[in-house]
Amino acid sequence: MQLKDFLEQMTPEIYQNMKQSLELSRWPNGDKLDEEHREAILDALIAWEHEHLPEEERIGYMPVGCKSAPKQDESETTILRFKQP
Repeated sequence: MQLKDFLEQMTPEIYQNMKQSLELSRWPNGDKLDEEHREAILDALIAWEHEHLPEEERIGYMPVGCKSAPKQDESETTILRFKQP
C-alpha cells in the first residue's frame, strides 16, 4: 500500500495508536518497533498532521521565538544586510 492510499484511510484513532506506538517504541501488542517501522510511522504521522492539524499542534512545531531567550525591544533588534556582488 502506498503512503497516499494509507493516509486516505487513516482515522484519528489510527493516528493516535501510531503516535503512541512511536512514543513507546512498541506496537500495541508489545513488539518493539524497528528503525524502518519508526521512520515509516513518523512519515505517516507528519503527512497526516499536515492535512488535519493546525501548525502549532504538529510534530516538530517550534514557535518563532525561543522562550528561554531574553526578550528584546524592537530597537535592539539587529538586521543583517548582505551586499549584492
